[in-house]
Amino acid sequence: MLSVALAVPNFSQGRDAEAIAAISAAFAGAEPLDRHSDEVHNRTVLTLSAPSGALVAALVAGARACVERIDMRTHAGAHPCVGALDVCPLVWVTAAGRANAREHALEAAAGIAELEVPVFLYGSVAADESRRERAHFRRGGLAALGERMRSGELVADLGPAEPHPTAGATLVTARPPLAAFNVELDSGGAEVARAVAARLRESGGGPVGVRAVGIDLAGVAQVSTNVHDPETVTLGAVIERVRALAAEHGARPVAAEVVGLVPAAALRDLPADVPLRGFDPRRHVIESRLAPGAR
Repeated sequence: MLSVALAVPNFSQGRDAEAIAAISAAFAGAEPLDRHSDEVHNRTVLTLSAPSGALVAALVAGARACVERIDMRTHAGAHPCVGALDVCPLVWVTAAGRANAREHALEAAAGIAELEVPVFLYGSVAADESRRERAHFRRGGLAALGERMRSGELVADLGPAEPHPTAGATLVTARPPLAAFNVELDSGGAEVARAVAARLRESGGGPVGVRAVGIDLAGVAQVSTNVHDPETVTLGAVIERVRALAAEHGARPVAAEVVGLVPAAALRDLPADVPLRGFDPRRHVIESRLAPGAR
């Protein structure tokens, strides 16, 4: 497992099947473990694996395809974003892989910057504490990011001083596995989802490491989360917190969805009354996908 590196690039196209397939194929040299596209979010999340030396080249090749095929001037979607290749995390599966993940994240960032795309480093590779959160760069969207860069408020860690005219910017990090996890409510009101998300996220008094937004998913209220330490704050714990908060608005969770792969420990206390749509433990659990002979 230590000889294999993981990455979870997110690109801003979830509607055009031909473009999604072409961009996904451009990450050649890395094995696709999972692909999740969503039309409302207008976003595709890939989970890729490769020997450490091959992963950086695959990510830069995929970034080039994103630059060529995605025009952020016409992009619209529910998910916050600032670029065609919006985020590019390198993932360490064990503590022993942390240094390698950080090194490869910086190498990938340099390669992406050579495409004339400004790169901002966040999380464990951020230049300082104020730049650790993706929200710091996404506030106000791509247009606001451009204004902040032109005013000198924000300076890219690598690459040009302004966003790429069509591809925007890319956020790069190295991190342990997180859980991208969506919970659907039986209320169609996005305002309920937003109210729940506001108190679910860490900054609103929720569990440590939880980020959340409320979205209208084609008439379905969805609480979309990132859980930064899903082995401690399990998906079951997130559902129960959503249940308690939604009840105050006369709503309840009725289904959930894992985006990409999660560690097995994140699943240990899932409630029986909130099914995971499309979930297959053989495909969506990290340990299962990286087990000898599984791929």
